[in-house]
Formats: sequence, structure tokens, C-alpha cells
Amino acid sequence: MSKIQGRTRAQESTSAIERMYITMRHLFNRGFYKPMGISGETLRQSLLQLRPEIYGSIAEDKVELNGLMYILDRLPTGIEECRYINLTSDEGYKKSHFHPIIPPKRRRNCYRVDDEQMNIEITRGRSDIYDILTHLTFLYIESQKICRRVYLDETGETNRDWFKLENAVQKGKLTRAEREIALIHVANILGRTFEEALDAHQAFATKQMPERFLHIVYWMGKLAIEEERDNNKRTITFSPILRERLGHHIHGEAWANNIKKVLQKNNLLHRPLHIISANMHSVMNSVFAAEALKKEASGKEQLELYETLSLPGNGALRDKVKTFAHKNGMISIDDTSGTNIDVQILDTAKINFRHADYDFGATLPEEERPVLFVMDYAFGEQAYETIDELLKPYKDKNKSGKGTEKKGKLHFLNVVSVSVMGKAGILEGGKGDLMIPSAHIFEGTADNYPFKNELCKEDFEGYGLKVFEGTMITVLGTSLQNKDLLKFFHDSTWNVVGLEMEGAHYQKAIQSASRIRKSIAEDVEVRYAYYASDNPLETGSTLASGGLGTTGVKPTYLITRRILEQILNKG
Repeated sequence: MSKIQGRTRAQESTSAIERMYITMRHLFNRGFYKPMGISGETLRQSLLQLRPEIYGSIAEDKVELNGLMYILDRLPTGIEECRYINLTSDEGYKKSHFHPIIPPKRRRNCYRVDDEQMNIEITRGRSDIYDILTHLTFLYIESQKICRRVYLDETGETNRDWFKLENAVQKGKLTRAEREIALIHVANILGRTFEEALDAHQAFATKQMPERFLHIVYWMGKLAIEEERDNNKRTITFSPILRERLGHHIHGEAWANNIKKVLQKNNLLHRPLHIISANMHSVMNSVFAAEALKKEASGKEQLELYETLSLPGNGALRDKVKTFAHKNGMISIDDTSGTNIDVQILDTAKINFRHADYDFGATLPEEERPVLFVMDYAFGEQAYETIDELLKPYKDKNKSGKGTEKKGKLHFLNVVSVSVMGKAGILEGGKGDLMIPSAHIFEGTADNYPFKNELCKEDFEGYGLKVFEGTMITVLGTSLQNKDLLKFFHDSTWNVVGLEMEGAHYQKAIQSASRIRKSIAEDVEVRYAYYASDNPLETGSTLASGGLGTTGVKPTYLITRRILEQILNKG
């Protein structure tokens, strides 16, 4: 009986995700909606039915604090004060007097237009919209809980707890005693203990805003009360330009063309190209750090050196490695297209030192030496947009004949391999463990992408990390998962070992380029490896529980090492 109930709950969760997906697309096409009105009801009810792990106690009366911290790290500072949220394309705000507000955990430009309005630039595709809308829906559901606890419908007044919180926020700077008195009232408002409120206050506090937690709770409640009492509805709109541009690869095309110009300028357009989707430090450090930091690296294991480089206070060491890399064959391309994906190009023909671990092809003629193309992480569907555009042949803008209108020559990239290293949620094991996929399946669709992975489980055994081989599920959003659904995927014949947001999109672009468009070789090698950032099946181990810290250093560099060994040490 329990199995039947579990399966039914998983099916309900799948239906809820599909409804959210369809609803968000409908609302986008409509152009606006009121999140707490009739137009936002399907989204709210689906999220409450789904009860994602990342949003903790969203379906309970008490306010969810870890989930609140998670979403506010991914939304612009001050958004809780704004009644109007406008999602826009890149429409030239950078040329205005407005200063961009960039959330700590998301690369997107946001602009506070006035006291009531926040504009958020969408340049990374639909996944960015899904991410924002689900987080905002959570924020509004939680704000409604605050309203229900402090607003007395019978009298149209607010209760004493709210009065005390309002006074504390208006006062601004508080003594310890005043703060703790305010937190006692906040704990009542949130349905939490004083200790939980105190911990949350410390977690939310910043140097600029020591009372940030009180401020956030107050503004969440204030807008919800005004909506209930005065019918002053919060509204989310989508700009006409965003609706016109979305899905047309405008930013991805600009990004890819700029990169191909740089490759052509440096005579690298036809060299063997190995694309690596990773962070902006692990490949560079793996290749250059030991040579650049000989003094600092003396007597240290490589892993110790990488851990040292990853510490927040060691910016000078990281700059030293980067400067050395630029002098020895690395070209950095900072993004100007709006994709927020920076790039590093490593020309192995210019790496003239003898590295202990890698053979840079010194015996090969220069035109056959590999070029490493390292791109920063894409976000969800953006992975398809960027790789799809990158793998297209480059059309030379120069005319092919004097005074003629002939189109420029097509240059096909010599792509030998595509490697993807990323963070993912693991369904068995813990933070830092590894997942090696054999296929990607796209959640909510019948799309599945089996492939031959050049990496395998045996490549990573013996290093003290658990390694799991199987299918990865590419999800619409990591925040839209719950235990029932993930347990179904894990226990079923799909043999899912983890979840992430980009894999199916990368593979879709690779397969269409190699097998249909024939713009790259059909036998292009692919490598996928992920390390666990969280385990959504374990209470207290979701993404809302915090980052990896130095736990992520070992798996990151182990995967990087294996990728580089396979690329550089062939033959």
C-alpha cells in the first residue's frame, strides 16, 4: 500500500510541475499577472501541492526561514519592498543613471526604478524566468502567512506584534535589548521560536544592514496587508521587448560570434578545439598554478595548493596565477553579450614549460596542437542557446571578392570534444560525491539523450569519494523538486542518480550539430561529470542548507584533472 501511495504522490508532483511550467508560459504570453490574484492562483496552488524540499515548510502555517534565505540570495536586494516587478530584456538600462543590483547567487542585472518598482533583466532564457517566478511565488505565499497572523479582518486593524515590529523598523538602529524585544514579537508573527528568530537575524544581517531580517519581515507583511486591506495588488509584468526577443538566441548568437572573432584573430579557428563547460578557475589553476606559484607550492600537495587558492582572502595569489596564464597562452574573454558567460581560451602551442602532469602536444606541429575553450556555467535552457550558436560555422564578414556582394566564407570549427563539469543534486550519497551520467532525461517531456561518456566510474575510484553511474535528470528548476518525485526517479528503472539543469540542453545542441546539421564531426567526444552540491532526499542537506565550502575543491579538481588528462595525454 505504501508503494502505491508513494507512486501517487510522485504522479501528483509531476502534474504540479507540468502545470507550473504551462502556467508560467501562459502568463508570460499574457504579459502580466497578479501573483496573489486569480491569475496567480494556479501557480500558488501548484507550488503548495508540490511542496519542494528547497522551500521547506511552505505548506505549513509557520514561515519558512531557510527557504527565505535561499530565494533572497537569488533575488535583488530590496525586492521585498517592491509592489511592481517588471521582467525586461536588455533594453539599455546600463546607459542610464541606475546602478545594477546583482543578486549574490545569480548573475542578472536588476534595477530599482523607484520606491515601488524593480526591473529584472532576462538575458539567459526561459529558465531565468521560471527561476524568478517560482521564487517570487514562494515569497508572496510566505508574506501572506505574515498578513494572516497580524491583520485582524474583523476590526481592520493590525495586532500588537505588528505594531512593535513597525516601531523597531522605523527606529532603525537598535540596542541589543530593543532588538531582542522586536525578535520576540517577530517570532510570534512567524510562528517560530525566539531562538529560530535570533539565528535567522544573524544569518540575514550584513554590515550595511544589521537589522535586515526585521526589515524583510516588515516589508513582506506590509505589502501583503495593503493588498488585503486596500486591494493594492502586487503585479508582475513582462516587457514587450522581452516577449518579442525570448527564444531567438539574440544573446547567444552575439556571444558565439564574438568568441569566433577572437579565435580567428589569433589564428585558432581551425585548430583542434576542446570545449569545457566549467568554472573560471579549475582548468586555469590545473594548468598554470604549480608553475606560477612555485614558491607557494613548495612542499604542498596539489590539492592543498588548490584549497589555498580557493580561500576568500587569497585574491592576490589568484591574480598571480591569472597574470602568469595570460603571459603563457591564455586569452580571457569577458562577456559583453548579456549571457553572463565568460570564456578562457588556452593555446597549448604557447604553453612552453614542461608540466609534470600534462603533455601539451610538444611533438605535434603547431596547427595540430589542441586549444582548450573553457566557458563559465550556463543556466538551464541557456546551455542549448549558447552551445547551439557556438557549434555553427562562422561566417566571415569580409567579402570574398572585390566589389561583389558574395557572402563571406564559412569556417567550420574543428571541435574534437565537449566536456561538461557541474554541480548537481545527488540522490544517494552526500555533498562532494560524484555522478557520472550515461544519459540525460528532460523532466516533464519524453526527451531523453543517451550518449557514450568518455568518463567512467573507474576514472574516479580510490580517491575517497563515492561515485555513482547512471542517468541524470535535467529539471526545469532545482527548486521545484520534492522527495516523492525524486525517490520515484531513483527507485524506478530510470536509474536516476542525480538532478541538474543543463545536461539535456547541452546534449541536444551537440547531437543536432553533429548528426543533423553536420557542422561538427559525428564522432565528437563527450564527457559529463558532476559533483554533489546537495542531497534533496536528505532533510537538512538541500541547497538551502548552505554551500560546499572547501568540500567542493577535491571533486572539482579531480574531475578537471581527468578531463585534461584525456584531452592532452592522448597518443
